[in-house]
Amino acid sequence: MAEPSPRGTYLVIADALRTTLQEDGAPERLPSENELIAQYDVSRGTIRRALRALKEEGLIEAQHGAGWRRAVPGSDRRTLVERFEDMMRAETTVGEPFLSEAKLCERFSVSRVAVRDALAQLQGRGLLESQAGKPRIVRALPPSRSDS
Repeated sequence: MAEPSPRGTYLVIADALRTTLQEDGAPERLPSENELIAQYDVSRGTIRRALRALKEEGLIEAQHGAGWRRAVPGSDRRTLVERFEDMMRAETTVGEPFLSEAKLCERFSVSRVAVRDALAQLQGRGLLESQAGKPRIVRALPPSRSDS
């Protein structure tokens, strides 16, 4: 049986991942949580703590619907909902159709699941209206960031 790490298993895993990220030719994306669980033979909670530690250091970022990737300096770290809100304020007016799921996936380079989740949040806040078989309609514009 392996000896427990005096530093905490998640810190040992975070160190190993940090070293991998700093190597020349390191992959853009990290392995999935399931792959890391199998690789290190630990629980999901341990892997998530290691990933959270690297995220807090600014080394990795979660891409909703696509897993974890190496953080790009100066990259947009706003949530997808925040990015949609900014786009709505800048490019739409009340009463007009909103972009389709396919166009949003392409524009923001995220999965359809991620787009649907963000759209559901905007609909829940009353900013978008959805009817079966019809494009979503902008019902209201989000308040500016200084108003919230």
